[in-house]
Amino acid sequence: MTGPAVSAEGISKRFGATVALDGVDFDVAYGEIHAVVGENGAGKSTLIRILGGVHRPDRGVIRLDGEECHFASPHDAIAAGIVTIPQDPRLVPALSIAENVALGDLPVRRLGPLAMVDRARMRAEAREVLAPLGFAERQLVAIAKALRRRCRVFILDEPTAALERREIARLFSVLARMKRQGTAVIYISHQLDEVVAIADRCTVLRDGRVTALAHRGAFAVNDLVGAMTGRPAQEATTAAFPAGEPLLEAEPDGAATVRVREREVVGLAGLLGSGADRMIRGLFGAASEPAIVAVRGDTRRLASPADAIAVGIGMVPGERALGLVMNQSVRDNILLPNLDAFARNGWLDRDASDRLVAEVMELVDIRPRRPELKASALSGGNQQKVILAKWLARRVAVLLLDEPTQGIDVAAKAQIHALIRDVVARGGGALIHSSDLGELARLCDRVLAVRQGRIAATLERPASLDEPELRNAIGG
Repeated sequence: MTGPAVSAEGISKRFGATVALDGVDFDVAYGEIHAVVGENGAGKSTLIRILGGVHRPDRGVIRLDGEECHFASPHDAIAAGIVTIPQDPRLVPALSIAENVALGDLPVRRLGPLAMVDRARMRAEAREVLAPLGFAERQLVAIAKALRRRCRVFILDEPTAALERREIARLFSVLARMKRQGTAVIYISHQLDEVVAIADRCTVLRDGRVTALAHRGAFAVNDLVGAMTGRPAQEATTAAFPAGEPLLEAEPDGAATVRVREREVVGLAGLLGSGADRMIRGLFGAASEPAIVAVRGDTRRLASPADAIAVGIGMVPGERALGLVMNQSVRDNILLPNLDAFARNGWLDRDASDRLVAEVMELVDIRPRRPELKASALSGGNQQKVILAKWLARRVAVLLLDEPTQGIDVAAKAQIHALIRDVVARGGGALIHSSDLGELARLCDRVLAVRQGRIAATLERPASLDEPELRNAIGG
């Protein structure tokens, strides 16, 4: 086929006073991987939601194989051959992998007038599409679901955010195969090294407009950062602080001790399935069994997140939807764990609470500065800042963070790193689980390597805290 598989011409979209897209032109050809990059809020998600039938543009035209088309819903886009894998794919945990893969397009067999789900065929089709992936984590089950539909245009939003290096390599091999078969691939990612490695073309968005379009070989990571932010890329530096007294001590694996001291950032590193993520959730009282911890030397039993919050522990979860009430305002989300500080005879002190919200929104640079906006209206990076803001407002002693910079842009990542170090500089402590080993090496004073639910090694700054050492310690 010649010409673009799908194109957007002069697309504009406004949400209230916010201009999300302003006259954007974009296209992707069959057999091409076209990346779209930009800071959080640049318009990437709006563009792919328009292509995927979630939103309708205020102005402009969408063409599929050169023909103008109008999608009233995601179902219309899927029926036309455009399949989107969102950053946080919504699967049904109660269903099997095969059922999730087939959901929305179940194979059926007929017995006279009756139609029944053909479970044998459903399992066979799931095995067929999962075989080239070699694994079945949640993100990849969603990808298998798209492969089963044999889409013409395949849109991936941050597909590698929670994957390890081996899984990323397998995903890239799947995308290379789809490219050879003529599928048009739109690839959204904040991992700019991946974009340089895999994309045939790259479009950069800033403030809803296209600021750059380059072909393979004509762009590098620093070029993309400059086009995204409007300023040269800068290497982040991390200062170490002298550690103080222990803030949090626990033995989550029943053997080794997790200890977080004043002015210290401790990391948890492990492969998928190692148990590192469960370990950090357990320290927030969010596991099936209560956690026994020492907080400033005082032994406590944490049977729920409320218990953890009461002793000065805050948690930034790996999924933003678990840390925010999406249909509530930014203001209400920030105040939620802080209501006790503003209760006056059964009433909320509105003036004092509004001052606090304004202060922390300014501190963490939440954009736009509109506390009345619903959390769902913010970009991913700003949603992450709202979660941090509510714990900064409470002045928690220990901050637990699970994948704190997953799926956010380079500028927002640097801001969140700075906020974490600011918490630590003021005498707090942080425990971070991240699949980005480079992030742990740059940010942490110590990293605990987790294997099969147990702490296998401790790596200290500066001697052993680099990415190759960490990968070796976790068995990667």
